[in-house]
Amino acid sequence: MLALTLPLTGCFDAKVDADKENATSEINIAMMQPPRTGLSPLSDDAFKLSRWSTAETLVNLNAQSNAEPMLATAWEQVDPLTWHFTVRQGVTFHDGSTLDAFAVTNSLQKALEAAPKPRILDGIDLKIKALNDSTVEIGTTFNDPLLPNRLSSPQLAILASDAYKKNGQVVPTGMGTGPFELIKINGSTSAKLHRFDGYWGEKAQIDTVNVEYVPNGFSRAAALRTGTADIVEAVPVSQIATIDSELLYEVAMPRTNTLYLNNKSKVFSQIALRKTAAAAINKQQIVEMVYENHADIAQGLFGPALTWAAPLRPEAPLLDKSLKANGETIVIGTFTDRAELPEVAALLKQQFEAVGFNVKLDIREYAQIENDALAGKFDAFILSRATVLDSGDPVAYMMSDFGCKGSYNLGQYCSKDIDSALYHADLQSLGAKRQQAIIDAEQKILNDYAAIPLLHERVIQGESKRVNNVIRDPSERRLINQQTQVN
Repeated sequence: MLALTLPLTGCFDAKVDADKENATSEINIAMMQPPRTGLSPLSDDAFKLSRWSTAETLVNLNAQSNAEPMLATAWEQVDPLTWHFTVRQGVTFHDGSTLDAFAVTNSLQKALEAAPKPRILDGIDLKIKALNDSTVEIGTTFNDPLLPNRLSSPQLAILASDAYKKNGQVVPTGMGTGPFELIKINGSTSAKLHRFDGYWGEKAQIDTVNVEYVPNGFSRAAALRTGTADIVEAVPVSQIATIDSELLYEVAMPRTNTLYLNNKSKVFSQIALRKTAAAAINKQQIVEMVYENHADIAQGLFGPALTWAAPLRPEAPLLDKSLKANGETIVIGTFTDRAELPEVAALLKQQFEAVGFNVKLDIREYAQIENDALAGKFDAFILSRATVLDSGDPVAYMMSDFGCKGSYNLGQYCSKDIDSALYHADLQSLGAKRQQAIIDAEQKILNDYAAIPLLHERVIQGESKRVNNVIRDPSERRLINQQTQVN
């Protein structure tokens, strides 16, 4: 344990030794995963910028996943294929430049031109132009009721023009509009933010935010116990008993732990063997032994955090538990950043071997394994996946993970029937019809055993007693904001 905690306490030691006056206006955060693209907003790193309240979007989603103003004060669908967004006046970027419709257009256009595009734009083509300083026109190729929600994705954050370099790199340092300014990036080790006194809204109550990336779950837990971190992402279930319960907060997440079966692998290209794998899994054992019942058994892709899903879902068919494999060798991949996943992999190995599979495991840090996973180098991959992260609506996640052209299709899955079902769902207005169409598409995916949802996670967030008003956000978009403070 001492060896595991040394790297983290070494990172924070200079801050711990700071004088009392400075210490009262700064906080230390232990994040789970290091950035993969230098904190580019056009990647999943965007969610770090959002959680730190340094980069902002045109639209914000409230707790009910309804769109509300942020950098846009209003929007209107002027015809079935055209929207107008009014840009907030009096907003200054951290570099001193002014937010206007041209800056908004530049950021959104860069996202459209990115390779790969942000997943919220999978299957989406937009035409964007500034009509004047305060109005942005966005044209769609279909009547898209979800466009305002899409524009809330942290991957569509609006940055100052100088953030976008000629080589395609995006450098967010000092380029956002939020209450905290990102002033320093130390690669995959740490980052630092200061309060931005020129913020257009309520000013932040904290002067300095120190961020360390701590992929090792035991080290994150140790940082909370010892007080070297004030806020800790994803405390491992195995460490709960070692920590003061008053420092832990459990949040039911729209996040599903899923086993993606590679539909192009020699083994799982056969639906009979996909069914054999599904029948072999004991989800209850995984929830009890790995998560110590701090999770919910998955009946589908969407769990209790989406309260409308279960009532619409038909009863699951019974699996034939007598199905056996014939010694086929499979490689299951997963990552160490979420401490429970290697344990899940070990249990699945036992369960699959009990029905005749020969199982090998490949477990690394996420940054080291992602490219191989996306390239389809595993027969199966275990992923903890947020299902409504981008737009407050699960269609984008389903298109990304199960669409033929999906940018995060770990299962190498492609079905024209599924694509049609997802396209139909995406055309529906927000509400009951869209929800039913989503569940219909979910059932097609499950019936084809494209992936096997295992459980729905409850994330455990750690907070020291010296911090107040930390955000416990099921959508994982916010962690600190203007109201966050220290005692």
